Amino acid sequence: MQPEMVEWNTSYVLWLVSDFKYKKVEADILEKMRVAQEQDPENFCLAACYLEQRGKKGEDVKDEARELAVKILRNPVSSFNGMKALLRVYRKDDTIDEAIALAEEVLELHPDERYLKRCAALCLKWKIIYFSDSHTNQSLIERAVSLHEEVISLYPDSSFVKKIDLANIHAKSNNGMAKADQMYQDLLRMDLEPVDKQVLYNKYAKYLNIDRKD
Repeated sequence: MQPEMVEWNTSYVLWLVSDFKYKKVEADILEKMRVAQEQDPENFCLAACYLEQRGKKGEDVKDEARELAVKILRNPVSSFNGMKALLRVYRKDDTIDEAIALAEEVLELHPDERYLKRCAALCLKWKIIYFSDSHTNQSLIERAVSLHEEVISLYPDSSFVKKIDLANIHAKSNNGMAKADQMYQDLLRMDLEPVDKQVLYNKYAKYLNIDRKD
């Protein structure tokens, strides 16, 4: 009704793209994102989401991502500053280390920000669970364990999935299989809603198959 309202248009586009975290957006939504960014160039959350979707389309957005990272580093920390979406741009085998380095750099600048600890923990999880091999650096795993334990304590009301992530990270450690088993058994004893139980059983089955070879 009021298309000249830049902030409303930006929020509308971000809402449209929110359902496409793990897949490509449709062409008409990508065009809406392009127009919205032209109208609201200082909205880094929108810029990061637009880069993420363009990357999914096969475009090389690495240079633009690095430029945006510098801008985000100069601005106040918030869950809407585009950091998480920008890190997802780097969620590839050949760039995941850049995501970790960026997350750790920002966390070093703002060591008490729980949101940034969550971002750093997320990057380490990607590296260890999705892009690691049998020679994963043990110190990296220890760092991931430490961050995940801290994030669980900082976000107690949304710690369920993080506990599953932590169990899977322990499973990649040299001597962590027993700890992973114990964590999964504790989770399986919880009184869960059906949707959470489905998530847990799915993750547990993958753990048994991939890590336990069972």
